[in-house]
Amino acid sequence: MILEGKVALVTGSTSGIGLAIARAFAGEGAKVMLNGFGDPAQIETIRSELGAGYDAADLSDPSQIEQMVRHCIDEFGAPDILVNNAGIQHVSPVETFPPEKWDAILAINLSAVFHTTRLTITAMKQKGWGRIINTASAHSLIASPNKSAYVAAKHGVAGFTKAVALEAAKEGVTANCISPGYVWTTLVENQIPDTMKARNLTREQVVNDVLLAAQPTKRFVTSEEVAAFALFLCRDEAGSITGANLSMDGGWTAA
Repeated sequence: MILEGKVALVTGSTSGIGLAIARAFAGEGAKVMLNGFGDPAQIETIRSELGAGYDAADLSDPSQIEQMVRHCIDEFGAPDILVNNAGIQHVSPVETFPPEKWDAILAINLSAVFHTTRLTITAMKQKGWGRIINTASAHSLIASPNKSAYVAAKHGVAGFTKAVALEAAKEGVTANCISPGYVWTTLVENQIPDTMKARNLTREQVVNDVLLAAQPTKRFVTSEEVAAFALFLCRDEAGSITGANLSMDGGWTAA
């Protein structure tokens, strides 16, 4: 098992992409610290299934992020692998975009990536091995209307990842983004009503004419595909991949 003896902290891992990554890592021997919201009984079932830890930190609060990292260190040891996957979305034209939604999206989708990284990278450098994997988005490369905060945050994640990769390049630590297109997750499903309202479209039109219109494959990326890519980035053979923004978008950004 390629991750035997490794510790992985995966944010936003109680569902969707993060859960798929947590499962893939645990399946290869990693001790995983889960994080996210959801039904407590379901989370406990997942935690037990994976032999994982769990921390319910609200990533909009830096003090809770610090507590989460300490919890991981106390239970398993310092993270060798950090996956910043947690994210939220809001769809609205910029002139009516609620400022509190802007602040929340920037806090969870961008600032939390900074806080988790600053709190974990020193131990990775000391060990001479580490993997920082940030779930970005096709929206880290291109924009869509009515998603100004999300696009801004994901562009910020891509730039931050490059800077961290350069800082850690000689110390065995890689930092990369995985940028999926649309993956059928709760985050995507929950933005459909707002997109229907913002664009005056039906649900079917949003799925086919907005979400999948951009992806030449005409299918959603799967969480398992993203998880397999994240797992590959943890292999020693991926040690020269750093500072990259790696697209998994069905050809969306090829145009």
